[in-house]
Amino acid sequence: MNSVVAINHRARGSEQKALRRQALLETAEMYFKEVGYEAFSMAQLAKKSGVAKGTLYLYFNTREELFLTLYEQSLVRWSQIFIGSLSNTITSEAYAQSLYKTTQADGVFLPLLIRLEHVIEHNVAIPRLIESKRVFIHQVETVAEITSTALGLSTAQALEVVKTMGVLLIGATQTDQSPALDNEDLPADVQHLITSFSSEPIFIKNAARIIEGIRAEGISGV
Repeated sequence: MNSVVAINHRARGSEQKALRRQALLETAEMYFKEVGYEAFSMAQLAKKSGVAKGTLYLYFNTREELFLTLYEQSLVRWSQIFIGSLSNTITSEAYAQSLYKTTQADGVFLPLLIRLEHVIEHNVAIPRLIESKRVFIHQVETVAEITSTALGLSTAQALEVVKTMGVLLIGATQTDQSPALDNEDLPADVQHLITSFSSEPIFIKNAARIIEGIRAEGISGV
């Protein structure tokens, strides 16, 4: 009887810990959307969550480990939304446009993706990093499987498309990380320059070219 009670107690304890961890993540995501990466403070998150700052580190060893977890959640969420937007007859340009718009619509995924390899992953333990990479592999393979059908590509071609789109997306959207000037009265030449470097047309045009290039390589190799 005592062993049964002990097992039940541990089970309830594990369940409560998982619920609290998820509640912390939900608060962290809302807070992240409010202040962004640089201004995000673990002390402020603790205050918003109604817990001691030290309690956060029982669930996440570092600030970056918390960000890594938020990234994984947003990756899975984005993947599901993007896959749902695809059809079996989608064009390369429409595919690229949907990919861009769905990543932009998620207020967490893209800001964390941009900082993932250069900042976040350098500040987490190796076992946690390996775990995260396996989440990434699974999601890439899942998106590639649907991409293969949607664009009429082989599995290898679809994998190449998905991986290349990620690299291109990071590069293109770096231009959007400068200070917002939407409400500023700018000279026409400066406004034209800023508009010409907008990430959306740059990404969509070049993504479509890359997809068609990968498709053409497959045809010529047959």
